[in-house]
Amino acid sequence: MAQGLTRRLSLIQATAINMTDMVGIGPFITLPMVISMMNGPYFLYAWLAGAILSMLDAMIWSELGAAFPRAGGSFNFLKEAYGKNGAGKLMSFLFVWQTMIQAPLVIASAAIAFAKYFSFLVPLSPISSKLVSGTVVVCIIILLYRKIESIGKISLFMCAGVVVTLLWIIIGGISHGNFLQPIKHINDGLTLNYAFVTAMGFASVKTVYSYLGYYNICHLGGEIMNPTRNIPRSMFISIACIAVLYMLMNVSIASVIPWQLAKNSEFVVSVFVSELSGTKAAQLATCLILWVAFASVFSATLGYSRIPYAAATDGAFFKVFGKLHPTKNFPHISLLTLGAVAFVFSLLFKLSDVINAILAMRILIQFIGQGIGLLLLRRNKSINFPFKMPFYPLPVLVAMAMWLFVLMSTGMALVLLGLVIISLGLVAFFIKAKINKEWPFVV
Repeated sequence: MAQGLTRRLSLIQATAINMTDMVGIGPFITLPMVISMMNGPYFLYAWLAGAILSMLDAMIWSELGAAFPRAGGSFNFLKEAYGKNGAGKLMSFLFVWQTMIQAPLVIASAAIAFAKYFSFLVPLSPISSKLVSGTVVVCIIILLYRKIESIGKISLFMCAGVVVTLLWIIIGGISHGNFLQPIKHINDGLTLNYAFVTAMGFASVKTVYSYLGYYNICHLGGEIMNPTRNIPRSMFISIACIAVLYMLMNVSIASVIPWQLAKNSEFVVSVFVSELSGTKAAQLATCLILWVAFASVFSATLGYSRIPYAAATDGAFFKVFGKLHPTKNFPHISLLTLGAVAFVFSLLFKLSDVINAILAMRILIQFIGQGIGLLLLRRNKSINFPFKMPFYPLPVLVAMAMWLFVLMSTGMALVLLGLVIISLGLVAFFIKAKINKEWPFVV
């Protein structure tokens, strides 16, 4: 008889999984992008905005994750919020539909960024760069092909590399002697006008991308010990720690490399370490950044592999994705499928093509959809919410408004792309519902 998922991940392991997913190579790649878009020392405000949105949104995820601690995260939340036998079927289907495209894009983006930074160590041709990114995806699948308790231990090991890398950057900036200069001059040239708001929007797309992953543990809800307490705690701890580390890292780098120069550097962290300690140290730092990137792909792939599994076991997706490995007890079909698609994406796309697309595809259904869903669920007095956010519903409303602002900042072309994907999902859902005689064709 097939076994279900087992609760083996502790609070420390859950937090490590979140943190490794959040950091990745995102901040190292997007840091010069953010500075260039803001074009001034006030670029730090964009990183602060990303932290605020993440914390507000984590309150939504915490209420839902603690109330429904099952594998699949948003799949279950949307189904519960909009009705198991009604619109919830549609919303949860649309989430899985976009996940089958969006999740491999996330995995591929980290693998592509890995190859990009690897070229600091070894110059790569376009073809060899694709080979490196594809190899990263393959290695991740091999590492994840094991029991969840082993993965928890691997996550702690990888998270250590994340913390060591960020601390090295921060301590290096402090020892240089000008650490507080970027903070003292943060408002130099700042004018609160339309241009600043527009720049904040564009830059926030990049900073929010660097914070994504704080909710990863919700996708593993069926494998978390004491989930009603540990799911919210792991999210808030990981966001607080990463926000502080991101801000200190940005200040540290700007204290050594003037923002006018940093905005044009593809390998800004490697250049930063080179300025402080020489070429050999820069090469070592680059290796640590690659460690961080690899750890991020590992953590993201782990969480996403549980979404098709949850949908399949619920009867809302192809049954084959609901199969667990006969001896290692993890959803191997789901893992292999997402890995295969991510491998193809890593060979086809450029990093600049996927960062904005990742957010544009997710905001309407997942982030705003969950916010509205929580407002609906809170009206049902029979549902127990072990975690309740302070000042409800203000954090929900502010978070949704900020998500809309970020969505519009991705650009109209990507907003339309997201709507097209949702439309195709609607068509697929109604065809499936018609064939299977399900809602809304049978009430």
